[in-house]
Amino acid sequence: MSEPFSVRVTVRGYETDTQGHLNQSVYLNYAEHARWSLLQAAGITQAGLIATGVGPVALETTIRYLRELLAGDEVDVTCAFEWGGGKTFRIRQEIRKTDGTLAAQVTGVGGLLDLKERRLVADPAERFKQLAADPALFDL
Repeated sequence: MSEPFSVRVTVRGYETDTQGHLNQSVYLNYAEHARWSLLQAAGITQAGLIATGVGPVALETTIRYLRELLAGDEVDVTCAFEWGGGKTFRIRQEIRKTDGTLAAQVTGVGGLLDLKERRLVADPAERFKQLAADPALFDL
């Protein structure tokens, strides 16, 4: 896939802190919103995941804050999955102002949890491929 999936978000005033910039925890909300938006665009719903007995889990998240965001700023939040050979996958995300300024990078390690066994699914890429109407959004 040449361009990663992206969703636009406008920074809301109530999301800012006393310095007037986006509160650090909200960056995680934006990243989560982009991930769920990608799943939805690929044809995967929360109810559909639960019905098949799996759910996504975050195992590690790192945020690099590069530029402040202020109320009213519009940002594009990207989401790209990277697949290895094991039970986990990486997610790389950028939060970029519409003028191109990179405000933050979010990287994470995730997996798919078998909700009955309470263990990670052995091949999450294959499971996403089976679940998605559009697996290309996952670069599969």
